[in-house]
Amino acid sequence: MASARAARGRWIENWNPEDEESWERHGKHIARRNLVLSVLSEHVGFSVWSMWSVLVLFMSPRIGLDFAPDEKFLMVVVPTLVGALLRLPYSYAVTRFGGRNWTVFASLVLLVPAAATTYFVQRPGTPLWVFLLIGAAAGAGGGNFASSMTNITAFYPQRHQGWALGLNAGGGNLGVAAVQLLGLLVISVAGDTHPAYVAGFYLPLIALVSVLAALRMDNVAVLRAERGVQREAAANAHTWWISLLYIGTFGSFIGFGFAFGLVLQSQFGSTPLQAASFTFLGPLLGSVARPLGGRIADRFGGAQVTLWAFAGMAGAIGVLLWATESGSFSLFVAGFTALFVMSGVGNGSTYKMIPAVFARQTEVAVTSGHDAAAAFARSRRLSGAVIGIAGAVGALGGVAINLAFRSAYGQLGSGESAFYAFLAFYGLCAVVLWAVYLRGERKGGPLSAAERVRAHVR
Repeated sequence: MASARAARGRWIENWNPEDEESWERHGKHIARRNLVLSVLSEHVGFSVWSMWSVLVLFMSPRIGLDFAPDEKFLMVVVPTLVGALLRLPYSYAVTRFGGRNWTVFASLVLLVPAAATTYFVQRPGTPLWVFLLIGAAAGAGGGNFASSMTNITAFYPQRHQGWALGLNAGGGNLGVAAVQLLGLLVISVAGDTHPAYVAGFYLPLIALVSVLAALRMDNVAVLRAERGVQREAAANAHTWWISLLYIGTFGSFIGFGFAFGLVLQSQFGSTPLQAASFTFLGPLLGSVARPLGGRIADRFGGAQVTLWAFAGMAGAIGVLLWATESGSFSLFVAGFTALFVMSGVGNGSTYKMIPAVFARQTEVAVTSGHDAAAAFARSRRLSGAVIGIAGAVGALGGVAINLAFRSAYGQLGSGESAFYAFLAFYGLCAVVLWAVYLRGERKGGPLSAAERVRAHVR
């Protein structure tokens, strides 16, 4: 399976994880090594990307940086938006340059926003536009997710992809909680006037991850892009249905992760220490829940588990509305934490749906007489392309969430109207899941074919 490897660039040819004998002999060890380093790179990328959700808590007249709440929300919107827009080209870059090669570059480039943040974030009088530019550069960390997921989907067999993709994404998502815990540590030990410590902490980590990726990761030839593969993926209706669902799951996770601290400050007047004491908990549990969602989806099917996740997210929004009405801080934090957990489960199960859909299409092609190896390679390439598209579109949901909060708190002083909008969107996602993926199967429709390749779409 991996016998032909070019010395230059560490390219693996003839990679087929579905060959169970080769997988057990040495394939799983290669896959595991690349997965671990992919998680590390993505984790640091998420930390840099979401760093501004922490830095805005420090900004006050005490350090000569006095910004209004709507300006602070804008500072977290910009990196979210840029990270979303970069996901599509980052996903393609893996197929063009190789997973190892691109991971090295994507990690190294994070030194730019980390160094710039360290320099400017404690300079009194720095104008808003400077921070917006640095935040835009930090958006590169959000692109790492798409390239990492596209790369890892090629390393694992279909039967393990829910768990592998969930673990890869969950480990990366933990970067949100990690940087918020770091912010809490800095505030607790050094006070709330030293935001540069947060950014400076990541400079050596970025360098270390880049070196490890260069030394130990591999490129997989099966991911080399065919001309027009992204156009083919974009023409597939499932790409856009899954992207819509991912807006609801990942868009919620990253949007709430960026906004939680500011929401606590705006809704309850929390101090930086009070806000930082709670903001890490939701992203931490949501990140841990992501591989769990993938594992459960391996057993029960991606669409079924995603439907349960949206039901749980709707219930959490109900708790938030109740807490907003009653003014209960503890209930508000509990509702937000539940929302993170259910969005994490939904993240894992939604991404499980991507390889499952294309596995079903591969089975149909092979049954119709197409070459099995070619159909397998096409399925891998299309899955990678859809992961990039869905990742980019889903991250835009985080932009929408922060814009909704910016509007709600800027004009009404309360997030209630934003919560009702989120609730309506979760309802729409549930309808799509039922109509497109569940109803047909329960009637014995074509999606049930996926059962025969253990790639449940339920």
